[in-house]
Amino acid sequence: MIFVHHLNDSRSQRVLWLLEELGLDYEVRRYQRDARTMLAPPELRAIHPLGKSPVIEDGAVKVAETGAIIEYLLDTYGQGRLKPAAGTEDARRFTYWLHYAEGSAMTPLLLRLIFGQLPARVPFFIRPAANAISKAMNQRMIQPQLDSHIGYWETELARTGWFAGDQFSAADIMMSFPLEAASARAGAANRPKVADFIRRIHARPAYQRAIERGGPYSYV
Repeated sequence: MIFVHHLNDSRSQRVLWLLEELGLDYEVRRYQRDARTMLAPPELRAIHPLGKSPVIEDGAVKVAETGAIIEYLLDTYGQGRLKPAAGTEDARRFTYWLHYAEGSAMTPLLLRLIFGQLPARVPFFIRPAANAISKAMNQRMIQPQLDSHIGYWETELARTGWFAGDQFSAADIMMSFPLEAASARAGAANRPKVADFIRRIHARPAYQRAIERGGPYSYV
């Protein structure tokens, strides 16, 4: 049995989705963010030293990091499903998007989240200054970077509707979180190809089953 250590409103939703697409048996162990700080609970540190989610346990094997988990599940149970044939151009694109999703794509989204929370995290008497800094950083640095990434996604999705070839793959599962987050926080929902991609993935039965297993998910 595969155990998924799942944090609400987090990247681990993608792991549940992949497990549903592969038709694997698994058990969800849920953790809830602190309502004030939005941080993961300390109980997750007993699972992994960084106290982050997702983490899966498959017998004696423990794997952290979404991309590493997806590679492990595909290599162990995929039987060639949800990834292009090795040695093809689509396979190269698959590897690229699998790593881009957590490497390049999430950095400006995390910066936007951090600077957006800055005014509420400082003493009251310096909040006006913190608010001004937050707005300036977003307008001058963060949002322009996000606009560049969002435009890139729009162009790439215009090719086939998917990120790694003309078929749905685990690369689309990996890319779902940055696109969902950018649609909620950074204006990506206004791009037709991005919006269409999100509509199509949300309509997948395996995606909907994963939501039922994982609990409320703000990006649906």
